Amino acid sequence: MIRQNAKIFAAILIVTTSFLALRFSLSTSHRELTAAASRFGFSRSSLPDVAGPPVRSQRLVHPGLERISAFVSTVGAAVGLNDMDGDGLSNDVCYIDTRTDQVIITPAPRTSTRYSPFALAQEPPFFDRDRMAPLGVLLSDINEDGHVDVVVYYAGRTPLIFFWSPSGQNSESTLSAANYLVRDIFPKNNIWMTGSATAADFDGDGHLDLIFANYFKDGSDIYNPQSEGAVSMPHSLSHAANGGGERIYRWTSSSAGEHPTVTYEEVHDALPAGVGGGWGLAVGACDLDGDLLPELYVAHDFGPDRLFWNRSTPGRIRFSLLEGEGQFNTPKSYVLGQDSFKGMGVDFGDLNGDGRPDIYVSNITEPGGLQESQMVFVSTGDVGRMREGVAPYVSRNDAFGLSRSGWAWDAKLADFDNDGVLEALQATGFIRGTSNHWPQIQELATANDELVSNVKTSWPRVGPGADISGHDQNPFFVRMGDHYVDISRQIGFGEEYVSRGIAIGDVDYDGSLDMLVSNMWGPATYYHNERPKPGAFLGLHLLLPLTAGTPGESVVRPGHPTPETSGRAAISAVVTITLPGGQVLTRQIDNGNGHSGKRSPDLHFGLGQIEGPVSVRIDWRDPEGHVRQDSLNLRPGWYTVLAGWPKAGGL
Repeated sequence: MIRQNAKIFAAILIVTTSFLALRFSLSTSHRELTAAASRFGFSRSSLPDVAGPPVRSQRLVHPGLERISAFVSTVGAAVGLNDMDGDGLSNDVCYIDTRTDQVIITPAPRTSTRYSPFALAQEPPFFDRDRMAPLGVLLSDINEDGHVDVVVYYAGRTPLIFFWSPSGQNSESTLSAANYLVRDIFPKNNIWMTGSATAADFDGDGHLDLIFANYFKDGSDIYNPQSEGAVSMPHSLSHAANGGGERIYRWTSSSAGEHPTVTYEEVHDALPAGVGGGWGLAVGACDLDGDLLPELYVAHDFGPDRLFWNRSTPGRIRFSLLEGEGQFNTPKSYVLGQDSFKGMGVDFGDLNGDGRPDIYVSNITEPGGLQESQMVFVSTGDVGRMREGVAPYVSRNDAFGLSRSGWAWDAKLADFDNDGVLEALQATGFIRGTSNHWPQIQELATANDELVSNVKTSWPRVGPGADISGHDQNPFFVRMGDHYVDISRQIGFGEEYVSRGIAIGDVDYDGSLDMLVSNMWGPATYYHNERPKPGAFLGLHLLLPLTAGTPGESVVRPGHPTPETSGRAAISAVVTITLPGGQVLTRQIDNGNGHSGKRSPDLHFGLGQIEGPVSVRIDWRDPEGHVRQDSLNLRPGWYTVLAGWPKAGGL
C-alpha cells in the first residue's frame, strides 16, 4: 500500500512541478508583449448587409427545447473566401448572416466593386425559415467546370448545392443570385443538423468527395416550434454516441453547362464499426503520412474526437481508427482520441519545424468554468505506427502556451507577418447576455450521465438574456522563443459579439494574409493586414486543368490566373519549400477544414528577409488520380501553377 501511494504521490508531484515551472517559464512582460504586437496591425470593417427577412436574435425551437432555447441557437455564423466571380482571385466572401438566415455573397471590402452583394435564393420548397436554419457553407467546384459552387448545410434538412451556371448571367455580365441553380441531391425528406463539412479526394481517383459531420441525430427537428415528440439529447457529456455522426459521399460523375449536375454514392462502411454517432462540430482532411490520401480528424462536442487513417483505393473509401499513447504522467485528455468532450474546431500546420503537419484543436477552457485544454498534437514523425492503430502524436499544448483561451470554436494557423512562423487564432464565446449562467452550466458539466439526456430535469434554463462566456476575447497567439503569447488586446483583435468562424486569405494580393470573422447575431468583420514591417512571401494559385494537356508538363507563370491558366483548385496538393538555410515550410490546400470558417484555396508562405529564389516541390494527384511531382525554383511573389495532366494514353 505504501509503495502504491508513493507512486501516486510521485505522479502528482511531477504534474504539479511541471505545471508551476511552465507557468513561470511562460510569464511575459508588458515590454515583450508590446514588442511582439509591433509586428502586426489590422484595420477593421464590417461586411455589408443585404435586405431580407425580419431580423432575429434567437431561433424558433422545438417545444421540448424551449427551456434551453438560447443554448441551441448558438451555431450557424459561417464565412468563406474563394473566387466566386471567376476572375481568378479569391477576393469574394460567402457568409451566413444569422440575424436573417441569409447566405450572402459579396466582394471583399476594399476590393473593386465587381457586383452588388446578394443573397442566395433559399425558398420553398427547399427552405422554410420557420423550421430550418443554414449552419455553414462549403465553397468548392463541385462539378469540375472551373467555377466555384456553394454547398449549404443546415439544421432541419439535408444540404443543398447551389451550382454556378451561365444561364442566369445578365446583360452586364456581373454575378448575381440568378447564376446559382439549387439542387437537392442528398436524401430527400431527411432532417439533419450538420455541424461542419469539407471536401477532399479521399479515394485518390482525382475527384472530390464530401464528408458531413452531423450533430443531433437524424430526424431531430430542433428549430421547428410545431414539431411533436421528443428530441434526443446526448446520453453522456463525455461518451455520447447518439448524435448524427459522419456521412461520407464518394463522387461518381458530374456535368457542366446550363444544367450542371453531380452524383455521389454514400459510403456506409467508410469508417470502422463502433465509432459512429458522434456529435460533430468540426472536420478536417489532411495528408498526415505522405501518400496524398487525406486523413480525417473529426471534433466531437460530447465524446472523444476521432482521427482516421486513410486506407482507400480508387472507388473504395476506407478509414481505420488511430489513437495516441499516453505516458505515466500524461493526463487522459492529453492523449489523442481519449479526450472527454468539447472538441469544437481543428486545423493543421507545422508547429515544430519538422516538415509534417501538426494538429491544433479548439476546446473549452474558461477560467473558473470548464477546464480540459485547447489541444496541440505534434507529430513524432513515426508514421509507420499508423499500421498498428497508433496516432503518432504527442500533446504539446502546455509547452507551446496554447492550453488556455476560452469557449473556443474555429481554430486557425497562419503566418500573418511573413516571418515563416505560424500564428494561432481562435473564434471564441458562447452566449452573450446580461445574466451569468456559468454556475448552472458548471453544475450540468458535473452531472451524472444518466441525467444529462433529460432537458426538463437536468439542464438549466438558458433562454433570452442568459450569458455564458459571452465576453471572451478572440485570441491571437504569436511565437516568442519556444512558446506562444496572446497579443489580441494589443492589436485590437476582438468582436462585440460571440464568434464562430475564421476565414483567411490574401484578399487584396499585397503579399500579406487578411481574415474575416463570422459572429452570431451580428455582422461579420473583415481584418485587413496592415503589417508595419513586411517580410518576403511566396503565393501560389495551384490549379488542376479542366482538360488533358501535354504529358508531364506544368505551366508556371508569375502573377495571377488568366484565361489561359484557368482551372480548378488542386485540393489536397502538398507544397514544400526549402529555404537557403535549410528550413522547411509545408502547406496543403484544404477545401473547408475547421468549424465554420473556410480559408482561401491559395497557398501563402512567409519567407522572412529572403530575396533570392527558393526550392519548391509540389506533390499532387491529377484529375485521373495519378500522383505527380514538380520541382521549381521561384523568387518571392505571386505565381500561377497549372499542374500537368497527361493526355489519354500519355506517360
